Amino acid sequence: MKTVFLNAAKLNFDNKLDFSQLAKLTTVTKYDASSDKEILDRVKEQNIIITKELPVGKELIAQFPPSVKLICEAGTGYNNIDIAAAKEKNITVCNVPGYSTEAVAQLAITFILSLSASLTKQQIMLKQKNHDNFTKHLTVPHVEIQNKTLGIIGSGSIGQQVIKIALALGMNILVFNRTTKAWNDPRIQSVSLKELITRSDFVSLHCPLTTDTKHLINKDNLNMMKPSAFIINTSRGALIKEKDLIEALQAGIIAGAALDVQDPEPPELDNPLFAMDNVILTPHIGWKPLEARQRLINMMADNIEAFLQEKPINVVS
Repeated sequence: MKTVFLNAAKLNFDNKLDFSQLAKLTTVTKYDASSDKEILDRVKEQNIIITKELPVGKELIAQFPPSVKLICEAGTGYNNIDIAAAKEKNITVCNVPGYSTEAVAQLAITFILSLSASLTKQQIMLKQKNHDNFTKHLTVPHVEIQNKTLGIIGSGSIGQQVIKIALALGMNILVFNRTTKAWNDPRIQSVSLKELITRSDFVSLHCPLTTDTKHLINKDNLNMMKPSAFIINTSRGALIKEKDLIEALQAGIIAGAALDVQDPEPPELDNPLFAMDNVILTPHIGWKPLEARQRLINMMADNIEAFLQEKPINVVS
C-alpha cells in the first residue's frame, strides 16, 4: 500500500516527529505542502491520502484515481474534506479524535487564568514603558476564578476535560449541548444557550463547525453577555461572527476575548483584533504541543492499520 501526506509541514513543522509507526504499515511519501494541481499529480497510484486541514473539495475528489481508498484527516475537524464527494467515489474518510484533548483543554484554562489577571494588558503596559502597576497601584482588573461561572458550549471530550480542571479550580459550570445530559455533580448544570450566555463569567466554545453552529456567537448573543464576561474559542473560528465580536469588544459590551482560532486563518494583518489590549490571540496552537502531535501520528497509524485489516475506525464518511 502507498500513502502520500500532502502537507506534512503543517504537522511536522519542527521536524521532530517520528513517522516510524506509519512506515511499518505502508510506504509513505511526504510533501511539505501541495497546491490543487500538485495534489492531482501526487495522488496518482496512491492508496491512502493524509491531509492536515487541507481543503479537499468535490472537484478534486472527483478526479482522484480509483487507487485512492482512504483519506485520513490528521486531526479532529474534517470540514475541509467534501465527505459526500468521497462517498460517491467509494473513498473512506477517517479522522483522529481525542489526540489533543488535554492540550486544548489546558490552553482554554490558561486563557481563563490569563484573562482573570489581565496578563496581556500588563505586558502591553510594560512594553510601552508604563510602570504604573509597579509604582502606583494596580490599574487593571484582577479577579479570582473560584466561584465564577464557566459556560461550556459543547461537552465532548475537550469540553469535559475543561470542566474537570475548572471544577478543581472551584468554578461553577453551565453546559449547553445539542442533547441535554444529566450531571452527577451539583456544580454542573445543563442549560439553554440563552441562559448560559447571560449567566456566565467566561464562555468557552468546544463544538464542531457545522451549518448549525456557524456564527453561533453573534451580535444577539454577545449583547446578552455580562459586560464583565469573556469569550474563549479554541475550537473553530467561524463559530463566532468575527465582525460582531470586534464591535462588541470595541464598544465594551464584553470585557475581552481569547481566540486560538480565527476566521479566516491566519487573520488579515490589519485585523483590529491584533491591536486590542483586551484580546489574547494565538495562531491555532491548541493542538501543537510536541506530545499531542506525536500522539496524532501514532493514532493515525492505528487508523490505517485498522483500515488495512478491513476493520476501519474513526470513520466520518
